[in-house]
Amino acid sequence: MTDSAPAAPLGRVVATERRPNTPHEFHFWTALDSPVGIGTIVRVAGTQAVLGVRPVIYGVVTDGLSYSDLATPLHDVLGFDGRPAGPGAAPTHRTEIRLYTAAVLRHVPEEPLQPVPLGEVFLASAADVSVALRMDGYLAEGAQTGIPLGVYRAGGTDAPIWLDADFLVGPEAAHCNISGVSGLATKTSAVEWLLASIFAHFPASKGPVAAVCFNVKGPDLLFLDQPGALEDADRAMHEQLGVPAEPFAAVRYFAPLTAGGMSLDTLRSHEALQHNVSPLTWGLREVLQYAEVLLNRDDVDAKADALIDFVKERVLDQLFSDEVLSQPHTVSTFAGLEAWFRDLLRGMESRNQDGWRTHHVATIRKVRNRLVNIATRCAGLVTDGGVVSDLPWGAFDDRGLYVVDVANLEEDAQDLIFARVISMLREHLERGDLGVRQVVVFVDELNRYAASDGPDTYVRRMLLDIAERGRYLGLVLFSAQQFRSQVHRRVVGNAGTALFGRMDADELATPGYAVLSPAVRTRLATLEKGQLMVRHPHFTQPIFVRFPRPAVCRGRDGMERWPPAAEPGVEVALLRALKPLDDTLPLAWAQDLVALHGEEEVLRVRHAALRERPANVREYFQRALRGRAPAREPAPAATRPRAVRRVPDDDPYGP
Repeated sequence: MTDSAPAAPLGRVVATERRPNTPHEFHFWTALDSPVGIGTIVRVAGTQAVLGVRPVIYGVVTDGLSYSDLATPLHDVLGFDGRPAGPGAAPTHRTEIRLYTAAVLRHVPEEPLQPVPLGEVFLASAADVSVALRMDGYLAEGAQTGIPLGVYRAGGTDAPIWLDADFLVGPEAAHCNISGVSGLATKTSAVEWLLASIFAHFPASKGPVAAVCFNVKGPDLLFLDQPGALEDADRAMHEQLGVPAEPFAAVRYFAPLTAGGMSLDTLRSHEALQHNVSPLTWGLREVLQYAEVLLNRDDVDAKADALIDFVKERVLDQLFSDEVLSQPHTVSTFAGLEAWFRDLLRGMESRNQDGWRTHHVATIRKVRNRLVNIATRCAGLVTDGGVVSDLPWGAFDDRGLYVVDVANLEEDAQDLIFARVISMLREHLERGDLGVRQVVVFVDELNRYAASDGPDTYVRRMLLDIAERGRYLGLVLFSAQQFRSQVHRRVVGNAGTALFGRMDADELATPGYAVLSPAVRTRLATLEKGQLMVRHPHFTQPIFVRFPRPAVCRGRDGMERWPPAAEPGVEVALLRALKPLDDTLPLAWAQDLVALHGEEEVLRVRHAALRERPANVREYFQRALRGRAPAREPAPAATRPRAVRRVPDDDPYGP
């Protein structure tokens, strides 16, 4: 355990009446040239045996002091005659002492738990770091549940830091939360690296694993399948930690359509990157189940809820007839729902009725307006015609990464996507038919979606449910935000692993960081990119680590290399979307389809083709459009035949 430690001690434990040692904290002094600093891990060798065993104590430095034998600064000023650059008048050099405070990481043996004894202090070796952080328990032969996070470096020691997969992904503890200021804390990079590490080292005994990431700002997560520029130091760290320096191999992107339906509403719109981008469109059946997310709870009361439930249970996707209706209806689209409401209200008016099946006409009109308006408020995501293109529920791939781009959407559409995707993940994991046993869900900007002082929204309730019960299902939440203090306490409190990048000084002044020493808080405020402080259930104290830059293209670099394409016409949009299926389709073919069948019909078949991915695109379109009347433009006014009015036989004014 200690063979690789330096033979000579670098310091000695010291205890005074004013500053005694405890079982959880001790003090030691070192020479002026010792490599000890804030965050350094040290080992104390006890001199007296306890129950026949000499104790060994591991600690991490949390604070440091430097002082001399001067009573006041005035003595030093007089010693230099008031001139900082002048020669000192003292006959000897002034004595200086370096005194450090360390928090205990581990006692060996664990019992009896006693105050740290006086003894020699050594710089921790790589083996010592493993024992100090209790990593030896899950890195031992037969366990092998370690997930590499980064490298601990101090005083020449270079030791990999591993997290326990049982406490990162479950089922023991789970979830990971990352805090730090925007642009400097490398939160997104840390998540990308951690996902790559999980995919490379996740134990086979725990089953297949996948990740679903919501891209909520700009192009942050839009180029995870493209290689990024790495320095030699980053490549060396990848090799040291056993993670291939390669981009993610299996990535699929999903984005809603623009309001016009011509292209996908995403910044990943370059023609060269469309092979793994799919539309995300839902119809009435998919949306009505989560209508609560989009409805104003102050406006929709219990009576309206009752009517919405009636529509979901009795009207949707089944033949519905009533004496008030002029004809039976089978409602499966928003257009069909509007027709049903229109027919119902027309029938009530013709009968002079104020209510229908305990529902007042005012409630019916209100629910109609709220539900039918969803297709307009979420245009591009929600379609009138009921065309559905969704995530591959039931067919998730092991080590697959699924990115849902919501960066360009309005708040209502974003909330609907969060609610439905997370609910579907939970339902499929409960049934065990998702295709994988563990799913990591990454949500950025948690300050907005689970704010501590915000409204009790549907999305916040879902995030709380994942944080508190998701680990039993295999649903794990990785989240990030700038200000941890402004996130709901039950979300961050249930995160078994917490990572901290560079922090804002105002944030560090909040009560949640009072457990950290002033020196640790100061270091957190000055961390460089690529540095993190980690708290993990096996680590009794926070530890500082370095992690490499992930081997993926950064968002802003990808935007420069693959700039977004301009909004195309319908023919170009059709070919661009179908190119991954058949790159031989000519523009004339698309122009003929649009001219014969119209834009709306062609776009409908395009959505279905992208969902089903047929082997022969031409035959698929031919079968889908067969039997449908071609769209015909009205004849010009000059050539349109003029209708001749028929004159009755008994017309007295006839010829």
